[in-house]
Amino acid sequence: MKVKITKPDSTLYDGEAKLVQLPGTGGLFEILNNHAPIISSLTKGTLRLVKDNDEEQSFDIRGGVVKGQNNDLLILVQ
Repeated sequence: MKVKITKPDSTLYDGEAKLVQLPGTGGLFEILNNHAPIISSLTKGTLRLVKDNDEEQSFDIRGGVVKGQNNDLLILVQ
């Protein structure tokens, strides 16, 4: 799926991933390919993504929002 992670002043990641783990306000959750449409708020924690080649990347965030549909995920973070 296509993933874009942006901060107000920069883009942290723009590429493909097969799994994204997010710190939601109700707890950690994961988004995989073909996930149902979602909009959720995020809290302080670690955002983890697994690229298509199984390489992992992590970002510490202070909160944000995620919107996803049709294998296109936009994550706005602080």
